[in-house]
Amino acid sequence: MSFRPAIASGSVLPFPGRGTHAAGPDADALLPVLIVLHQETSTPGRVGNVLRALGHPLDIRRPRFGDPLPETLDRHAGAVFFGGPMSANDSDVYVRREIDWIEIALREQRPFLGICLGAQMLAKQLGAKVAPHLHGVTQIGYYPIRPTAAGNAACPDWPDHVYHWHREGFELPHGAALLAEGDDFPVQAFQSGHAFGFQFHPDVTYAMMHCWTTRGYDNMDSPGARARHQHFADRAVYDFAERAWLRQFIDGWLARTPRLILAEAAE
Repeated sequence: MSFRPAIASGSVLPFPGRGTHAAGPDADALLPVLIVLHQETSTPGRVGNVLRALGHPLDIRRPRFGDPLPETLDRHAGAVFFGGPMSANDSDVYVRREIDWIEIALREQRPFLGICLGAQMLAKQLGAKVAPHLHGVTQIGYYPIRPTAAGNAACPDWPDHVYHWHREGFELPHGAALLAEGDDFPVQAFQSGHAFGFQFHPDVTYAMMHCWTTRGYDNMDSPGARARHQHFADRAVYDFAERAWLRQFIDGWLARTPRLILAEAAE
């Protein structure tokens, strides 16, 4: 089942300020954010750190290992689907269930964020094609992106290089707004209503980078992949801007939670 919110590509609303939250400064009153991970040892990384710093508890679930997903997001401030080594095209039951579940976030107009695999799942739910690069090119390391006018309108100060780890990309879903573009994989970020998809990985911490470049070392022989030492050299140059932008993005993304929901959580 595919749910397609009506949104014109040229009309992207900027993030509202956090002042629109009705729950007040009491961190205990804030709703949890649903976190969907795809490996036993995965963490929400920097995204989780930002959410905790903003006072939101994390409701971490791993459907691949039997965790159920909620039937509604009424008791959540939003949902984040993270990456993983699997494909949105895989026939595994949990993959199909996760893609189908995204319809709930879209229908209820709750903040949704898909990162890498999560973005590919969102794109697929919206009817877009997910596929490897025509010439087998990958993005593993830091690569440049270019925010569009719609991207700058939604959230300013985008980093010019971001961290990637993927072999597949996706088309721009029908009716979605392109927020950032790239070269080998043209669609790097998009928005459909309150849902956002990032092909890149703003969630990766320094420790995660060590883990990925060690366990996934064989992937660095892939066409287009950066050598392991280049990951860390580039991080020293580009990470500050990516980290600052992520905090700003998450803050505005959560401000899209309906005020009534936040007010009820504070009761």
